[in-house]
Amino acid sequence: MASSVVLIALLVSVTYEVTKAEVTVSTEGKKQTVRTHANTVGDLLTSLDIDVQSHDQLSHSKEDEIESGMEIDYQPAKVITLTMDNQSTKYYTVQDTVQQFFNDENIDVTKRDQLSIDQDATIEDGMNIDVKKAFRVSLNDGGKKEKVWTTVNTVDEFLTEQEIELSKHDKLKQKESAKLSKDKSRVTIIRVEKVTDIVEEPIDYAVVKRKDDSVDKGKEKLVQDGEEGVVNKHYTVTMENGKEVDRELVKEEMMKESQDKIVAVGTKEIQQQVSRSNRTNTNTNTNANTNTNATKPKKESSNQGNQGQSLYMSATAYTADCAGCSGVTTTGIDLKANPNAKVIAVDPSVIPLGSKVWVEGYGYAIAGDTGGAISGNKIDLHFSSKSKAKSFGRKNVKVKIISK
Repeated sequence: MASSVVLIALLVSVTYEVTKAEVTVSTEGKKQTVRTHANTVGDLLTSLDIDVQSHDQLSHSKEDEIESGMEIDYQPAKVITLTMDNQSTKYYTVQDTVQQFFNDENIDVTKRDQLSIDQDATIEDGMNIDVKKAFRVSLNDGGKKEKVWTTVNTVDEFLTEQEIELSKHDKLKQKESAKLSKDKSRVTIIRVEKVTDIVEEPIDYAVVKRKDDSVDKGKEKLVQDGEEGVVNKHYTVTMENGKEVDRELVKEEMMKESQDKIVAVGTKEIQQQVSRSNRTNTNTNTNANTNTNATKPKKESSNQGNQGQSLYMSATAYTADCAGCSGVTTTGIDLKANPNAKVIAVDPSVIPLGSKVWVEGYGYAIAGDTGGAISGNKIDLHFSSKSKAKSFGRKNVKVKIISK
């Protein structure tokens, strides 16, 4: 009896084992064969202590009935933190590599972008991936403009990345610490160069007039020709992007002294001879007295006229329209009220104030003003505007004193 019971139990056990379904379960690339009496895929995975989450990938529905020979593929999702443009997002993925993850999530990553992990790397749970998206920077280097791709954060890092060096005079429009982004992506460099420029300029000669008693009054005699001098002016010129923006005089080098023009002004008085006509009538007869009558000398009138004295002078120009100028001359002429008045500034020891004069290229004028720089053979001509005065510049002119 006992042996019959043992035999029945053995048969039941064998029958139970034979009726088990044989199933292959793959997890993360590892396969195992399982014999089970589980009714559904979900029951089988539970019996294997596999907790399927919503982000996991399962080849069958958990409600599918178990069949012998079934192959069940289960891929648990891995958590990835992706940081892009300083914004972090958590993802769940069952992909094997970083590139597969980007493709699966439609994340656009180019070769210009900077990744903290290579795209061929295998995905691991808890992985952090940092992506710096490339953006274009508008670079203006000394006037040369171009668009440059970069992923750096500051101007200083950009200059280092692009191997751009600045000299001690160069100017950077942005601060080196300034942030760069796709919204603020401009770097401007002003290339500054200091050069020396030597300019040769002429020096006007002076006209010196000397009284000479060996020359007739009213006449002039050239004693010595004037000759211009030469001075070299040394300038430090500042160039920005190849254009001059500043010029500073640092030294003057005299190359040749000017030579004065010397004119002798006659002071010798001209002696005039007075003609006298003497006539004597003598009548002689033997019976009368002798009478002698001499005519008295006639007084000659001399009318030589007013011939004006002529001088050769260095002329400059000025205008009353300047800051701080009263506009009233030394003799009281209001030039602002009479902008077209012909007035010249003189050295009173050469041309008396109030004289009427004629100036070559200027016309008739009144010697009605003086000036600190106006001495000797210099005069200053009044013009109604700065532009006219500037246009006149400096000239050597003939001046005739009409009346004093």
